[in-house]
Amino acid sequence: MKRWLMAILFTAAAVLPAQEFKVGSHVADFTVKQTNGSPVQYSALKGDVTVVTFVAVQCPVSNAYNERMNAVYHDYASKGVHFVAINSNRTEPASAVADHAKQHNFSFTVYKDDNNIVADRFGASVTPETYVIDAQGVIRYHGSIDDSQEISRVKTQRLRAALDAVLSGNVPAKAETKAFGCTIKRVQGGA
Repeated sequence: MKRWLMAILFTAAAVLPAQEFKVGSHVADFTVKQTNGSPVQYSALKGDVTVVTFVAVQCPVSNAYNERMNAVYHDYASKGVHFVAINSNRTEPASAVADHAKQHNFSFTVYKDDNNIVADRFGASVTPETYVIDAQGVIRYHGSIDDSQEISRVKTQRLRAALDAVLSGNVPAKAETKAFGCTIKRVQGGA
């Protein structure tokens, strides 16, 4: 019985995509698409400090953060932080992503990750889920934007604290937090 269970676990692990980008690791170049279908390389989007955030159109948790994401963008873009928002849901076509961004007056661009390849490389599982990448291309923070979907209950501004630390040349006090939200609707097996 024990051998049988171990065989199942090893088989399942072989089928799951391997997370390539983790806290402390370097982020290699990857490709996302503009909502018009044009490919864009991460190397053309990144800055000295970059925030990669996985977002969704239909997720109520992600949508609860729309104004907060815009506020973080406005507060930190002027400090040289670049923002790369990515939609990896197979159930949300590029046209819906573009309409959603326009409807919510996003100041940042939302890119499409066909076949959740980029989400798999980051190991992103929910929306919203954030990563802060420093000037050397190393992930310094991974997790939630803050500690509560309900804005009146927020006690800790996790993304802002991580950005402040990285911008001042320090390592965030808490490099990883639990991201919460709706699961990314993946294409089985990627592409």
